[in-house]
Amino acid sequence: MEKVQGEMEIERWERSEDMSDAEKKVIQETWSRVYANCEDVGVSILIRFFVNFPSAKQYFSQFKHMEDPLEMERSLQLRKHARRVMGAINTVVENLNDSEKVSSVLALVGKAHALKHKVEPVYFKILTGVMLEVIAEEYANDFTPEVQRAWTKMRSLIYTNVTAAYKEFQPTFPSGWFH
Repeated sequence: MEKVQGEMEIERWERSEDMSDAEKKVIQETWSRVYANCEDVGVSILIRFFVNFPSAKQYFSQFKHMEDPLEMERSLQLRKHARRVMGAINTVVENLNDSEKVSSVLALVGKAHALKHKVEPVYFKILTGVMLEVIAEEYANDFTPEVQRAWTKMRSLIYTNVTAAYKEFQPTFPSGWFH
C-alpha cells in the first residue's frame, strides 16, 4: 500500500499562514532559479509523484498505464502537464503581493480539478509535498531553513486555496475527501 504523505501530518499547515514580505521575496528569488528549468523540474516533480503515489495516475488517461520513469519522462503529455503545473505556480509566485489574484488563480485550478477532473483534494497536499522535496534536492544550496519555512507557507497557501474551491462544491464529493 502506498504511503499517503499528508494523511499522517497534523493539519496545522492547512490553515494558510500569512507570509511576510521577506518570505515572499525569498520564494520569488528561489522560484526564479527553479523556473529557469521549468519543464525539467516540473517533469521531475510529476515523475516522483506518480512513482511514489501511483494511484494519482488514475486521473490521467494519457499516462495512467506508464510504470517506467523513463517512459514518463519522454511522454509529451506529461511534459505538457508539467509545464501547465509550473505555469500555474509561476503565476502564483509572481502575484504573491496580490492575494486576490492568487486566490483567483488557485480557485480556478481547484474548480477544474474538483468538477472536471474529479481529483481528490488530498493529492494536492501530496503533490505540493513532492514539489518541496524535489526543489529542496535540486536546489539544495539555496534551500536554507529560512527558505524551507517560506516554502512550507507557500505549500499551505496553494493547498488552502485550491481546496477552498472543493469545499464550495462539497455536497458533490464524498466526506472522506478532506483529510
